[in-house]
Amino acid sequence: MPLLTHRGGRDETVTLRIGPPQGGEGTGDGSAGPRGAGAGRRRVRAALWTLLGLVVLGPLLAFAIGWLLIPVPSPDDATLLQTATFTFADGSPLAVVQPDAVNRIKVTLDEVPVPVQNAVLAAEDRTFRSNPGFDIVAIGRAVVSQLTGGDGGGSTITQQYVKNATGQDQATLWRKYKEAVIAAKISKRETKDQILEDYLNTIYFGRGAYGIETAAKAYFGKDVGDLTVSEGAMLAGLIQSPAGGDPAVDLVQAKARWNYVLDGMVETGWLTPADRAAQVFPDDWLRTAPPEHGIPGDERFHIYTEAKAELAAAGITQDQIDTLGLTVTTTVDPETQEQAVAAVAAVMDDQPADLRTALVAVDPRSGAIVAYDGGPQGLGTDYAQALRQPGSAFKPFVLSAALQAGDGVGLGSVYDGSSPQTIAGQVVANSAGDSCDRCTVMTAMTHSINTIFYRIAVETGVDEVVRAAHQAGIPDDLLPVADGGIALGDQEVRPVDMASAYATFAAGGVRHAPHIVEKVVAADGRVLLDHSAPEAGAQAVPEQVARNVTESMLDVADSSRIALSDDRPVAVKTGTVQLGSTNDNKDTWTVGYTPSLSTAVWVGTDESDPVRTASGSPAYGRTLAGGVWQEFMSDALRGTPVTRFGPFVPIGTPPPTAPPPTTTAPDAPALPTDERNGQADPRSGRHHHPVGGASDSGGARLDR
Repeated sequence: MPLLTHRGGRDETVTLRIGPPQGGEGTGDGSAGPRGAGAGRRRVRAALWTLLGLVVLGPLLAFAIGWLLIPVPSPDDATLLQTATFTFADGSPLAVVQPDAVNRIKVTLDEVPVPVQNAVLAAEDRTFRSNPGFDIVAIGRAVVSQLTGGDGGGSTITQQYVKNATGQDQATLWRKYKEAVIAAKISKRETKDQILEDYLNTIYFGRGAYGIETAAKAYFGKDVGDLTVSEGAMLAGLIQSPAGGDPAVDLVQAKARWNYVLDGMVETGWLTPADRAAQVFPDDWLRTAPPEHGIPGDERFHIYTEAKAELAAAGITQDQIDTLGLTVTTTVDPETQEQAVAAVAAVMDDQPADLRTALVAVDPRSGAIVAYDGGPQGLGTDYAQALRQPGSAFKPFVLSAALQAGDGVGLGSVYDGSSPQTIAGQVVANSAGDSCDRCTVMTAMTHSINTIFYRIAVETGVDEVVRAAHQAGIPDDLLPVADGGIALGDQEVRPVDMASAYATFAAGGVRHAPHIVEKVVAADGRVLLDHSAPEAGAQAVPEQVARNVTESMLDVADSSRIALSDDRPVAVKTGTVQLGSTNDNKDTWTVGYTPSLSTAVWVGTDESDPVRTASGSPAYGRTLAGGVWQEFMSDALRGTPVTRFGPFVPIGTPPPTAPPPTTTAPDAPALPTDERNGQADPRSGRHHHPVGGASDSGGARLDR
């Protein structure tokens, strides 16, 4: 048989003979003989087997090495940072906190409707339930695509989850290799349901939304559990191209992807043709997404910061806030909060711009803070937490101490209320000369007679007054150094402290710790803190003492012209702190309660400047602060049952039915508190009020 060969650049003809060699042909080195040909074939076969081994065994060996050396990321790595949501008591949003702008809320697979799960599978991985975590054919296509200049592709849901968990999305063969190894390991370790749950919590849907729950809120304003089949299909269609698939960006593309998903659900048997035909593209998608994050810059910011401080005190760290997908439910009632803000605006809007306000309302039955207004500028000072002198609003604690001392003091006990007097070496005057030669303790409370309460404090013991204030709820770290001036409110307290301490009297002496956080729940359902079931509280003040303190303040509202409608019983005390020895005032208060609501209102300035009304006259406790308090309490209690305090059993001498009148005497000089104890006001460089100036100033018979 002739065979054409190429040798030395020319063609030659070689004749092949079939059969045994003749005449010794081919007996040289044997290379052209049968044994030489067999050796050549063996070398070819060896080369082919080597090549086949490299092609087949190489990837297997590489896969085995990768299996041993490449770690599997924790399921939490992909969802480490999550959105924390702070809400009002009714669940309405207060603040949405996103660490590093990651908008994610984890949910369990049980919370995702099965049709929504299937829509995602139809969109991204129809063989998810049966594949080993990777698709070798798809990976092969991706390899060819990348070698020819394409952009890869071919990822299963498990591989996509791995990409999210590792944060690596480079279009490289090395990344595909790692993805396949990790996907296989995860598929071996985790159930398909767990993998799908992790995927649904990590995948990006556009509009800043990571995870199916946040996507449901971003596109439909609802929880994932409320999604329909059609809505789920629209969201599933977004995964391939979150920006381009947004119906607000490209409605045609969004509908095309929606159809693709639904058709895939029919193809896989997850949706019947009849149900497919009944589907209509959603028309309730939001044209613009709700705010992805935000902490309001108004008074709500102070609620948020106070709630965070409470979380820290409970041992809940910032890391937990950032990573656990917390829902923090506050105790603040949104309607009551609106009423607080409206009351401040109604009274203060036309007043001088330098005036500042704070309002805190507490439920005496639980300690829950139901309204919290620390000022309109959220990023500014929280005045509900600012230390200020309470003036005469501190007198109920003096009475509580005296009633507990067992020395026979009662609301009907009669004292010398003249002004001025020298008591324990100190000249004490009543405000504006208000005085009564002989009047009862109850009258002294109603008309804020300084000389009587100063004497009671000295006789009872200043330390006992401090103890009584701490009993009621003034924090133990306050009132560190006190003298007789404590009777007139020369020690600094916070509005939130006063609302809480008065709430103890409202609750019959039962003290409930004030709190602004009702419940904290992590995304996985764990409850980290729960105040939703009111605690029993502690009997901090004897019940009879608390009821007598309440009785002593029942006439103040009428006397100060801040009574509530419906003949609603209310115990209230105003307070005004005089500015040095001037005729101006620097802090004004009204604090009072019903059995169901205790509210403190403060009005002052940043630097303890004169507090004046729009007319230029000095403000008093009953005027601006009292006006805000009355406006708020009236609105907050409107439509609620008129509740009365418990039976009054007097301690010591009971009060008479008609209090004696007070008289007006000339003002008397009094030494400034600071000159007496050598301390200057650290806030303003000014001296504190004179003894007697811490009380209310104005016309007779009015506790302003």
